[in-house]
Amino acid sequence: MNGWGITDIGTVRSQNQDFFGLDFVKDRDVALCVVCDGMGGANAGNVASSIAVEAFMDHMRQGLRNAAGMEELSGLVRRSASYANSMVYEVARSEPEYAGMGTTLVGALVMGEYASIINVGDSRAYHITPEGIWRITKDHSLVQDMIDRGEIRREDAITHPDRNLITRALGVEPGVLCDLFEIRIRKGESLLLCTDGLTNCLDEKLIWETVALSSEGVEAICQKLIDLAIEAGATDNVTVVLLQK
Repeated sequence: MNGWGITDIGTVRSQNQDFFGLDFVKDRDVALCVVCDGMGGANAGNVASSIAVEAFMDHMRQGLRNAAGMEELSGLVRRSASYANSMVYEVARSEPEYAGMGTTLVGALVMGEYASIINVGDSRAYHITPEGIWRITKDHSLVQDMIDRGEIRREDAITHPDRNLITRALGVEPGVLCDLFEIRIRKGESLLLCTDGLTNCLDEKLIWETVALSSEGVEAICQKLIDLAIEAGATDNVTVVLLQK
């Protein structure tokens, strides 16, 4: 299993409020990864996303010592997100300048062919194979709710004026409701985690072509995704983490 991650400030923003984490446990064929997109005034979004990434990754590493089966691994992923939520919430509650801060989170634990993925907000996970690309996660956003109600078309969401409004975030309440997914990733397939800075610039067909049709390594593919987003304008921070089997 190979992996790489990269983040870029984009072409407009003065600060990068995205953070990511990526780690491997080679002797167990395990990969841990997470991507967060912070929100809040001044430095608050930056603080929220950095706390969430560190807390999520630390809790996952510690919990792996006693987790083995698929059910235990999924439970660990869920508990790690909850722990990250509590860490962000406590800082936001105790520091007035960080009041109300929060972050999206999409994280994954991959062991062998098994992957457990969790998300809150509108950062996404994609399963990419030679045959196609499948969005694993579902955005917790105003425009997704509008799509679900049939008020707008999916293709209209990317240009909708409220496309950046999320309906769930990590760290804004004592508890958080996350979505958990379990998939299998086989040899020749990939798992992509990314912020909306990428998906607001590139459609899923282009993402699939860039990942699945490339003969380059994961580092070069990640850089290519960033470059394409920058070429498309990248008005937001852009972050990608790619795992390939």
